[in-house]
Amino acid sequence: MLKKLLSVCTAALFTVTVYAATVEWVDHAPDRYTVQKGDTLWGISARFLKRPWHWPQIWQDNPQVRNPHLIYPGDELVLRDGHVGVGAFGPHVRGSDGEAAIAPIPLSALKQWLKNTRIVDEDSLRDAPHVVGVEENRLRGAPGQLVYLRGLSAQPGTRLALVRPLGRYYDMPPVDDNAPREVHRQESDAFHDSRPQLLWRHGPNEFTLHGNVRFLGYELIDYGIVEVTRSSDDVSSALVTSSDFEVRTGDYVLPIDDKPYDSEYLPRAPSKVPDNMRVIAFSDAFNAVGPRQVVALSRGAEDGIENGQTFSLYQYGETVVDRTDYRDGSFRKFFHPKDAKAKLPPEFVGHVLVFRTFQRVSYGLVMDAIKPVHVGNFLHDPDTTP
Repeated sequence: MLKKLLSVCTAALFTVTVYAATVEWVDHAPDRYTVQKGDTLWGISARFLKRPWHWPQIWQDNPQVRNPHLIYPGDELVLRDGHVGVGAFGPHVRGSDGEAAIAPIPLSALKQWLKNTRIVDEDSLRDAPHVVGVEENRLRGAPGQLVYLRGLSAQPGTRLALVRPLGRYYDMPPVDDNAPREVHRQESDAFHDSRPQLLWRHGPNEFTLHGNVRFLGYELIDYGIVEVTRSSDDVSSALVTSSDFEVRTGDYVLPIDDKPYDSEYLPRAPSKVPDNMRVIAFSDAFNAVGPRQVVALSRGAEDGIENGQTFSLYQYGETVVDRTDYRDGSFRKFFHPKDAKAKLPPEFVGHVLVFRTFQRVSYGLVMDAIKPVHVGNFLHDPDTTP
């Protein structure tokens, strides 16, 4: 059954297909539920639906909720029975009484990655003005001090974001034709604050017999604000009005992103999963992450990725040797080494919801996981198995 939903995230109409037959309720799901303070849309769906991304079914059964984002503590929702009641016993929407609507997902877990991190393309970083000095020839700058910028074309009074590169992403074709593309993240420490070294250099190494290298973007951290005080063709000055840490030479300034993220999300299954979409980096861990932690994903808006899309995470199955029928040292294994190997099926890891999308990379929040999430885990349609 097709139902058009108004997406606050994209300010456009999109269609969500909801088949009643696919909606599976958990055994303890009640017929009615009263929204509690601290609830999230995902939390309600995860509590009562086996597939939380099928939450549009809850909304579909509650026409009194005109906007799925404006659900307040005290609102009564129809759940399992799927029929809207009438009269005093039917579901109702209570006045908000000044209380904030419940959040679709726990935005508190995303604070840093919603406001302080962005991924930009090559031109944005190549043309970005940069800090060449701090007043009184200091090594570091702080709020209330002037910094000097080169390459800036802006009027006095213009406010700009201070940014610092964290690294860059690119992917390469694999040597083995059956393997997925290899995604790499190079840390900014390797470039010693040199823009020529940091910028991606297109060259012969990008064209291989197996395919072309694909540059994905530069990851930057927004850490402060400056206000231009003097504009010049060569070196301009700006006052540091706020910063999370000290300004240093080699940092860049970019236009402030007035709306760096969506404040509301519509969790849903994707209409299509791009090929080779995988986890390529973590938010604050080295080896693995779990629920409520952020991961970077190897596909973005260019590939049809949108905020709110929910995916299943899987890890590739290992290749093992069948030593029962192909004993070590046997003639059978010697003459048929490929047949001795068995590829295990992929293993389910958890679910991830995309909350911020760039051109070729996106950020996702791990919503649940039954085992650690690792770099290289691949994404799949949450309603099917690979």
